[in-house]
Amino acid sequence: MKTIRINQFGTSENLVVEQAELHTPAENEVLINLHAAGVNPSDVYTSTGTYAIKPNLPYTPGLDGAGIVEKIGEHVTNVKVGDRVFIASLPNGKATGTLAQQIVCESRFVHPIPQHISFEQGAALGVPALTAYRAVVGRANVQSGQTVFIHGASGAVGLQAVQIAKALGAKVIGTASRDSGKQLVKEAGADVVLDHIKEETMDAVLEANDGKGPDVIIEFLANENLQTDLQMIAKHGVIVIVGNRGEIEINPRLIMQKECDVRGMVLFNVSAEEHQELIQGVAKLLESEQLKPVVGYSYPLEQAGKAFDAVINGEHNGKVVVKTQ
Repeated sequence: MKTIRINQFGTSENLVVEQAELHTPAENEVLINLHAAGVNPSDVYTSTGTYAIKPNLPYTPGLDGAGIVEKIGEHVTNVKVGDRVFIASLPNGKATGTLAQQIVCESRFVHPIPQHISFEQGAALGVPALTAYRAVVGRANVQSGQTVFIHGASGAVGLQAVQIAKALGAKVIGTASRDSGKQLVKEAGADVVLDHIKEETMDAVLEANDGKGPDVIIEFLANENLQTDLQMIAKHGVIVIVGNRGEIEINPRLIMQKECDVRGMVLFNVSAEEHQELIQGVAKLLESEQLKPVVGYSYPLEQAGKAFDAVINGEHNGKVVVKTQ
């Protein structure tokens, strides 16, 4: 089979196509013929060798993917041969990487996908869907009737966060920087779509919410937006930080005055039990068609390096995927 290998850390030029063979699935493992793989920012950061997670070289990148089950181990009961499935693995899980034509991974990372979800959409699950679900449900505990402000809603995680919040009965205000992104946020179900909010444009959020601040803010660029978020958030509100790229100076008095909570989250902190709960929660939303991943662009396996560059440069709205067949 063809696989992407990283033999040394560095730029996207270090992603090379090689031939490889996989071992026979162990008793709790699954062999999957992959049709598509997702590319996350964490995959790109890991490939540079500067990320908190540093795999042993050489390695095949990729945590998310979708395809058809080819073989199963004797103790596998959650999927069967021929099933269409998505993969949502963790970096500490036993997996060979999804940027390949096949993968062997533990069955606990594998779940069937309904027929109305394409393989490319399936590859847009995993990290984005589980991150969005944990942010909205696990960390923010969004309730019906609340207002949720998603600051940067046009990315893979943001679009699914919009859909999950709407499924819970929330009013959603989302932001994006490009017209194409705003259209996707609207199509995902947001009630109001705005440009990214700065201190001088906060009134736009209040005007869209009857003069009140949002109950929940999902934040993807805290180093630029956290101070503004603290000024906007309603009393007793919750800010969940999903993304950050640097430092910011804030006024903690706002946290005191609002009695709000600022909660960080990293998907890789979840326990094995919580990981399964997240997968089950995502699966229910897929079945009910309340969650439909948005694919922004797909690249062939031979252009995986270009996919990495596109992700880190923010060239596409929605999820960037690699077609592996």
